[in-house]
Amino acid sequence: MTQKQTAVPVPAATVILLRPAAAGGIEIFMVVRHHQIDFASGALVFPGGKADAQDFADELAPHLTGADADRDMRAMQVASIREAFEESGVLLARPAGSANLVDAERLRALQPYRERLHGGELTLAEFAAKEQLVFACDELVHFAHWITPEMMPKRFDTHFFLALAPADHLAVHDGYESVDSVWINAAEALAAGESGKYTIIFPTARNIAKIAEFANPEAALRQTRLDEVVTVLPWTERRSDGNFLRIPEAAGYDISEERLPDRMPGRG
Repeated sequence: MTQKQTAVPVPAATVILLRPAAAGGIEIFMVVRHHQIDFASGALVFPGGKADAQDFADELAPHLTGADADRDMRAMQVASIREAFEESGVLLARPAGSANLVDAERLRALQPYRERLHGGELTLAEFAAKEQLVFACDELVHFAHWITPEMMPKRFDTHFFLALAPADHLAVHDGYESVDSVWINAAEALAAGESGKYTIIFPTARNIAKIAEFANPEAALRQTRLDEVVTVLPWTERRSDGNFLRIPEAAGYDISEERLPDRMPGRG
C-alpha cells in the first residue's frame, strides 16, 4: 500500500484587532467565513489568509516600518496588514513622513483599493507607491504560531499578530471571503462558541481564551511583547477513554488537550 504523503503547510497570517470593551475587558473584531471558502467555512474567525508571493517582494522594503529582519517573518507581517485591509477595511499604514496612522478621512478615500488588491489588479507595493504609504509593521505584536496537524489534507503554517485597532477606522467585512462581522467581547465569544451560536474552531478558541485573560488591550500587547511564542503543531493521542487532540503545555493556553468526538458506528 502506498503511504499517503503529508501535505506541505501553506504560509498564512492572521491579525487579531483589539479595542477596549465599554464594560471593561477586550473586544475582538471577528468575521464569519463564507460557506464556500475551503477552510473554516461558516466559522467565526479573525481576519487573515494565505500569504501571497507579493508579500515577500523586496520592493516592499521602502514602504515598511518596524519590519522583522527575517524575510519570511516580514512577509507574514505584510500579509496580516494586507488581509486586515482587504477583509475588514482597517489599514495599519502611515502617510509617508508621518508618525500617525492614516485617519478616517484618508481611509475612506483608500477603500476602493480593497477590491483591487483582492482581485489582483495591483500589488501592495504599487498601492504603497501610488498613495505614498508606509505599512506599520511596528503596530503588530507576534502572538501565536499554529501549524495544521499532519493528518489533515489541507494545512496552514499560520502566524497570529495582535494590533490595536485605530479608533476612527470602521471595521467591516468584505462580503466576499466573509459574510458578516462583529466586535465581540473575548469572554462572550467563547460562550457563543460553546453554546453553538457561532462555530469557532479549536485554534481560534484557544487564542480567544488567552486574550480573555488580559484586563485591556494595552495589557495584552505589553505582556505579549515579553512572552516567547511557542509553535503549536497539534497531534492526536489514542487512550482507553477516547482520542484526544493535544498541544504543547509550554504554549501557555488555558487547556492543552481536547477530547475528539467518537466516530459514528460504521464510519471510518
